[in-house]
Order: sequence, then structure tokens, then C-alpha cells
Amino acid sequence: MSSQPPDQNNKTDPNHSGQGKPDQSTLAGKPTGADTSKPKKSSRGLMLRILAVVVVLGIIAWLLWYFLDGRWHESTDDAYVNGNVVMVTPQVAGTVVSIGADDGDRVHAGQVLVQLDPSDAEVMVAEAKANLANTVRKVRGLYASVDGAKADVAQRMVALEKARADYNRRRELAKTGAISAEELSHARDALDAAQSGLTSSQQQYQSNKVLVDDTVVASHPDVQAAAAKLRSAYLDDVRSTLVAPVDGYVAKRSVQVGQRVMSGTALMAVVPLHAVWIDANFKETQLTKMRLGQPVEISSDVYGGAVKYKGRIESLGVGTGSAFSLLPAQNATGNWIKIVQRIPVRVFFDDLRQLDQHPLRLGMSVTVDVGLHDQNGPTLSQHSPTQPVFSTDVYKQQLANADLEIAKVIHANMAGNN
Repeated sequence: MSSQPPDQNNKTDPNHSGQGKPDQSTLAGKPTGADTSKPKKSSRGLMLRILAVVVVLGIIAWLLWYFLDGRWHESTDDAYVNGNVVMVTPQVAGTVVSIGADDGDRVHAGQVLVQLDPSDAEVMVAEAKANLANTVRKVRGLYASVDGAKADVAQRMVALEKARADYNRRRELAKTGAISAEELSHARDALDAAQSGLTSSQQQYQSNKVLVDDTVVASHPDVQAAAAKLRSAYLDDVRSTLVAPVDGYVAKRSVQVGQRVMSGTALMAVVPLHAVWIDANFKETQLTKMRLGQPVEISSDVYGGAVKYKGRIESLGVGTGSAFSLLPAQNATGNWIKIVQRIPVRVFFDDLRQLDQHPLRLGMSVTVDVGLHDQNGPTLSQHSPTQPVFSTDVYKQQLANADLEIAKVIHANMAGNN
């Protein structure tokens, strides 16, 4: 019996078990396992939904902030520190012999800053004192002449009465023929002479009395004129010493020792940094709800957000910067482009002790934020100032000392003081 070859169609793959049909995924060329496309789409959609919620919440938060707080604020970084710059200028000409302070030094009111050569002024003071003393003595002579004229009038009146009595007696005797007509004539001449002498004496008395009437030596016009000259010379002498008008810091010193300076020459400046303010330039569209007295929060570039100053609106400018410029814009000529203008708003600090802890310098940049909740205040000042905005009293004592010196000279040249 012949053997038959095995049927090739019935051969089995030794790597496979004899189970059903091959894997369809393998036939399709795809790897076996779970489908990964569905989880990716689900994760992406979740992230988009979260992002949308965050955006919506952000918009809601911004709207809440704007309507509850944001729309009640106006801010600008176009703001700068400003203050008084007190110039030290001589009132008399002179040569500088010493300088008492330099740039950056702190000085107090009344402290000597510049000393001019006082020699010429001292000579003028001595001359004015001598003139006043001489005038006082002359006026005393006027009072004495009045007393002398008054005594002379009294003497002339006695002489007149005597001459009148003599004439009357001789007139009676002449009626009886006891005396001659010639003797009576002599008596008449004596009476007329006595009358003329009294009249002349009375006129002299009145003339002298007019010169001193209703006055004392100190208030006499001649003495007052001489005292004014001494006062002027004394002030010139005192003003040869230039003092600081206010407390502050020295800046812009330009004077040098030996320099001949004239009246009005700027020698240096004193800046009181404890009394600075802020000039903030807001757009005109930002002023709609601004009022005087509204609170302001200030932050400076030098300290950043770590330091916050508190202030208030003191005034709203009465014009734009361009309106007061040297060459104001002529908007009525040529082509015109509208530009939003800025108005200066002055801000004062509530507590000046803030400036002691964190000082500011003139010209520094700051950022201001104005709270607009309270709109009861006016936009323009309704009252005139009742006291000086800025003042000094260091010069008052100079005149008082001059008056003391005048009183000494007058007293020294009065009667009983020689």
C-alpha cells in the first residue's frame, strides 16, 4: 500500500493553537488593545470648560470691582513733587567775606548763610548816630528858646504896665500944669515903645512855640527825620548779614568768597522739604467727578509701592498748561488736531510727618490715585485766604533792634544825661 503525502491545506501553524479565525485587528494592520482617542478628547474638553469658567469669573470679578470701586478712582503717573524755592538775595551791595552753608546742608530760620563786608555800613551808622544826637540837642534848644520867649513876654508885659501907669500919672499932672507938655510926650513915647516891645516878644514866642507845639523831643519832626536816617543805616548794616528766611535745605549755591554782589543777585536757595506738595496733571476727561478735599493716595518712584502717602486735593487748576505757556497754541489758525489737554491738580499731604520719615525732593515722579466717592466739595475755591500762604518773621527783629538803638541815642542826649 502506497502512502499519500499529507494535505498541505490541512497543515496547522505550530505557533497557533487550533482555535477559530485569526484576530481582525491584526488583519487590519492596527495594534491590539483599547482605543485611546476618546480619553484625549474628554481631557481637552474639560480644560476648555475650566478655562471658560475662569474667564467668566474673571469678567464678573472685574465688573464687580469696576462698579463697586474702580469707577470711583482716577489716577495718573504724570505727577511731580513741587514746593517753595526761597531765594536768598542781598538787599544791599557788598563784598562776600564768608559763606555759612553749602548745597544739601540743613539750615534753620535766622541762621547766617552769607556775610558781606560791613565796613561801609558801620561808617554810615556812626554818621547817622552823630546826626541824630546833634538834632536832639538842637530840638532841646528850641524848647529852651520857647521858655525864654515866654519869660520875655512876661517881662515886656510888666514894662508895658509900668509905662502905662507913668503916662496916666503924668497926664493928670499935665492938666494941673505941674509938668510940661514935653515930659508928657516922653511918657507917651515910652508907653508906645513898651507896647511895640510886647508885640514883638509875643510874635517871637508864637514862632518858637509853633516849632515845638504838641510834641516832645522824641516825636519832634527833626528828630524823627534823623531817626529815620539812623534806622536806614542800621538796617543796611544788619542786612550785610544774610540769614535763612525759613527752615530747609540749601540748593543752587552760586556765590563765592570775594565776589562783589549787587542788590537782588540770587546767591543760593533754601528749599523747605517738609512743606512740599504734588502737582498732578490729569486729563480733562478725568476731572468730571473731582472735587476739592477728596482723598488722594500717593506713591513715589523712589520708594515704590512700599510707602503710601495720604493727601487731599487742595485745588484744581484754572487753566491748562498750554494756556499759560510762553507761546500759547493758536487753535483758530491753520489745520487743527484735537488733543486732550491736561489740568494741574494740586495735592497737599495730610500729615507732614510722613515726609520726615520718607522725604521727597522737588521734581520727583509720583503716582497719585484720587478717591471719587465723596463729591460734595466744590470744584473751585469759594473763600479768599484769611492768612498768609507762606511767611517768615526773621526780619521783624531787625527793625525792633533799630528802634532800640534810636531810643538809646535820644536818651543819651536828653537833659540830665550828659
